[in-house]
Amino acid sequence: MSAPSDIEIMAPMPPMTINWVGLGTIMRRELSRLMRVPTQAFIAPWISALMFIFVFGYVVGTRVISIGGHRYIEFVLPGILLMNVVSSAFLQASSQIYFQRFMRYIEEALVAPFSYVEMIVGLLAMTVVRSVITAIGILIIGLLFGATSIGNFFEFLFWIVSVATIFGLLGIIVGLWANNFEQLTMPVIFFITPLTFVGGVFNTVHMLPEWLRWIAWANPFFYFINGIRHSMIGFEEVPEALGAGLTLLLLAVLAVIVWRLFKTGYGLRE
Repeated sequence: MSAPSDIEIMAPMPPMTINWVGLGTIMRRELSRLMRVPTQAFIAPWISALMFIFVFGYVVGTRVISIGGHRYIEFVLPGILLMNVVSSAFLQASSQIYFQRFMRYIEEALVAPFSYVEMIVGLLAMTVVRSVITAIGILIIGLLFGATSIGNFFEFLFWIVSVATIFGLLGIIVGLWANNFEQLTMPVIFFITPLTFVGGVFNTVHMLPEWLRWIAWANPFFYFINGIRHSMIGFEEVPEALGAGLTLLLLAVLAVIVWRLFKTGYGLRE
């Protein structure tokens, strides 16, 4: 009989698997919720873009000959598209997590066999889908009315998905923090909308006074708009690689923050 050993042999850990059934369930539920408000989710931003095309293409555009070597509507439309993508992504993600907390069915996900990453991916999936559909719809409207072009569709998708994911993550953070509807909309009113308008939607950086140009260089929206504008009409004010690198860095930082909030249960376990 062999002598007892002080070494405990541990069974090998099973490989980590993805709960595809659970993820699919979350996506179907959020898709069902999204399809109940198609006017708000898709038609409203498309009509808004159409009105911008009319105003800047046929009213203002007839008085502004060109900007950056392009027709004014061609220059402005990428920024208008970005504004709708940002709004769609932020509102989708923030309302999604907020209503899960408010209606108390967030507990179903907390007790289900999900990892935190799977929960976050499930929340972001419909956010990206809504934003991509919104963006492609606006792009098609712009193409039909001769208001824009598309230089590189894959680059266009990279920017749309990256920006949608960033503002989806921001929406989750705000949705975890907010305790009422007023708090849910505060970031849009006081931060997102102002930063969008000073991010180069309607003008180039060089049109600003020198002492104000730092606002553009320090504004992440400037790099988002620059990237989308380059993918559509080929115009850029900063190197594409710089904007893409800063965007991916911001995305990674926000992803870690959201994962940490889920891990600590912030706003989830009350």
